Amino acid sequence: MCPTTREPIFLAPGEGREYPMGRLSAVFKANGDEAASSLCISEWWLEPRTKGTDGHSHPEDDIFYVLEGTVSFLVGNRWVDARRGSFVLVPGGTTHDFENRSSARAGFLNIHCSGTFEQERMPGIAEWFRSNQPDDVDN
Repeated sequence: MCPTTREPIFLAPGEGREYPMGRLSAVFKANGDEAASSLCISEWWLEPRTKGTDGHSHPEDDIFYVLEGTVSFLVGNRWVDARRGSFVLVPGGTTHDFENRSSARAGFLNIHCSGTFEQERMPGIAEWFRSNQPDDVDN
């Protein structure tokens, strides 16, 4: 085994670095040096009938695991309804999005395969959502 200078992390439910964004919220669990600069792990929660980030892509893979409810994911040009326990891997460069089309709160774990996501992108994303609340999901 390789020696490590990193400390183990234990967070109780709900703990982490919070990014409240109105109808969406994110709690970051590990990022950057905490995760050997290789990935970023966060929980995302969407209130009922809430749109997500709009279709986008980036070079890094994105992994999603549904914790509660049903989250609809756009992967490429296809929407998939993923209920609790579902796993979605979006290869880097693939257009993707998420939204909660249901009448109940929904949440997922996100593993972003870049250890710099939180510090480089999250402050701007959070500010945008605080200033521009997402639309309701179309009926």
